[in-house]
Amino acid sequence: MAGTSRKEPGGPAARVGWWMGGALIAGLILVVAYPVYGPDRQTTDRPERSSGATGASAVDLSSMTPREAADRLFNRVMTAVSSDDSSEVINFLPMAIRAYELVEPLDADGKFHLSLLHLTATLNEEGLADVEEILDEQPDHLLGLAAAADASLALGDTASARVYYRRWLDVYDTEIARNVPEYGDHAQMMPEMRAKAEALVGND
Repeated sequence: MAGTSRKEPGGPAARVGWWMGGALIAGLILVVAYPVYGPDRQTTDRPERSSGATGASAVDLSSMTPREAADRLFNRVMTAVSSDDSSEVINFLPMAIRAYELVEPLDADGKFHLSLLHLTATLNEEGLADVEEILDEQPDHLLGLAAAADASLALGDTASARVYYRRWLDVYDTEIARNVPEYGDHAQMMPEMRAKAEALVGND
């Protein structure tokens, strides 16, 4: 995992003000035909040809909900992060953040995505605030606890990170048994979360 009183953002998201509406549309045009890859997600989508194809094989921008557009941008950013493609991250990270900020209401999975994006942009206080909203409603949410721990570490608060990860370990079995959809979507992240938790908590 990349990768909150609030300070003024100093990272990429600080420069996504008045131009973001147009940039977001431009970004969606670029990514709409891009294969969707998220944590533990697979797709059979293929990049569309630029020949203006119509019919079932063509991507209809108007058919995408704001959340679908945000998820498409998130997946592209995370793919770029995993590939160490810094140019791709710089290009699409601000748009992905803004896309989730435009989604109302945003569920726990969306808030987790937004937190990862904020942490990727080193907007660590914002990343922590995102998942604190999850934990206010679901105190044992595994994705929320792990992201809160990582944000705390990024902020230099090791004590809080240990608390979050200790709780993650304590509630893991009960939470996994709930079959929460986002746990399945991000299943491949769970071993890494456990490894981080055990390394940080140790013999506590």
